[in-house]
Amino acid sequence: MSTAPEVRSADANIRANAISTIVLGFAADPMARWAWPDPSEYLRTMPRLVNAFGGRAFEHGTAYITEGARAAALWLPPGVEPDEAEMDAIMQETLRPEIAEDIEAVKKGMAEHHPRGPHWYLPLIAADPNWIGQGLGALLMKHALRRCDEEGIAAYLESSNPRNMSFYERHGFEIVGRIQSGSSPVLTPMLRPAS
Repeated sequence: MSTAPEVRSADANIRANAISTIVLGFAADPMARWAWPDPSEYLRTMPRLVNAFGGRAFEHGTAYITEGARAAALWLPPGVEPDEAEMDAIMQETLRPEIAEDIEAVKKGMAEHHPRGPHWYLPLIAADPNWIGQGLGALLMKHALRRCDEEGIAAYLESSNPRNMSFYERHGFEIVGRIQSGSSPVLTPMLRPAS
């Protein structure tokens, strides 16, 4: 008889493993691969981006992983934001000039849709592709949303992959807009209202 996988906070000792899991999970993500279509550039850049976008979750005990870091979710608590300066630096150093204008428009759309009131923000959630379909994403989502519900606070994310929309909707997220510019894939802002 097997026991259900556990969710725990990722500490500094397993930060690299959690980030690697997210990098693997986003390897076929439409937005990530539009930004970095070259595999070597993607593998060089994505760990830095994951750290800048959601890394502050490690400092707040809200970087959640399943056993063996097979799946990871980086949740930013109310009032905690991604490291915008580092994200801008990464993009300036690594993005192709022909998509710079579209990236700026996407970033502007993200800022416009981001909730103004207190909310939990999920910049990144992913499973190692070897473990997709095992319910690990749902386990991570339920773990974090339980806290959102206990605190009576909304949750927000932007989905960069249309295949994940039904997963988020099953967990109570609703589409609140559409972000897209030029050649960029669609980014879908989603809000789960406070309960």
